[in-house]
Amino acid sequence: MSDESLKMPVAATPTTADDTAPVAAAVAPKSALATQIRSFAAGGFGGVCAVVVGHPFDLVKVRMQTAESGVYKGAIDVVRKSVARDGLRRGLYAGVSAPLIGVTPMFAVSFWGYDLGKSIVRSTSGLAPDSHLTIGQTSAAGFFSAIPMTLITAPFERVKVILQVQGQKALAPGEKPKYSGAADVVRQLYATGGLRSVFRGSAATLARDGPGSAAYFAAYEYIKRELTPKDPVTGKPSGALSLTAITCAGAAAGVAMWVPVFPIDTVKSRLQTAEGNVSLGGVIKEVYAKGGFRAFFPGFGPALARAVPANAATFLGVELAHQAMNKTFG
Repeated sequence: MSDESLKMPVAATPTTADDTAPVAAAVAPKSALATQIRSFAAGGFGGVCAVVVGHPFDLVKVRMQTAESGVYKGAIDVVRKSVARDGLRRGLYAGVSAPLIGVTPMFAVSFWGYDLGKSIVRSTSGLAPDSHLTIGQTSAAGFFSAIPMTLITAPFERVKVILQVQGQKALAPGEKPKYSGAADVVRQLYATGGLRSVFRGSAATLARDGPGSAAYFAAYEYIKRELTPKDPVTGKPSGALSLTAITCAGAAAGVAMWVPVFPIDTVKSRLQTAEGNVSLGGVIKEVYAKGGFRAFFPGFGPALARAVPANAATFLGVELAHQAMNKTFG
């Protein structure tokens, strides 16, 4: 996309003061159901964009988090060895099927949970249904969004990280990988440990996504407000956000999400890929014993590097999907 196309105002998708994503409004849908279908479709497409752009970064992060000390010299070494062993496509997109399948319901539930969280915050604070939320209230609603989303995120991430870690193990001549794909991972996990095994790491996932979502929605809302054009006299919003501003706000919010929760993500990755029966406390002790507090941050660079393009791609995908649907369906 050219620089000029990124400078165009988002007239078709104005944002309200406490919404976290562009909302198509140039041609208003004729029913609430149509609005929900369009938001669901646009959110799903935005999630697919995030996975396609961000998965290689996520794979590097997970392999650095779970590899034994000395296996990799750094992020570039992970990429080099992965591509040399499995080729460009399989080397950088191992385990991509699980997040691709899960992104649509994951994003749908996340934004539904966020809207419900805003309603709960307003009702408990005695605010009107259409009132604007403070950044603190937005953060609380963002935290709530992670609660229902964990039911989808935890098993999909369990499958994803298992496939990502499997890809870094050297196989003996003639040896086949333990898992043939995402469905086979679920089948074997259920056969050996039931649903409890499939959902292992749910508490750690919520512990990560709760504060992470709170930081994400709060940061996005704050940055969006700061970038919204304002009347120099009244200080009130005087125009719509540009596409560039939306992608920048999303990218920055993604970074804000990862910074406070990365150590929890390391523990989650270790917990979800460990063999046998393990506990959250046992994983934390094991990680700390290997290198102290610093041992909780392997892959921190790739995670932040992923957050920028992945979240920018998410909001860009949502916006472009809304524009395409407006042109196609009116």
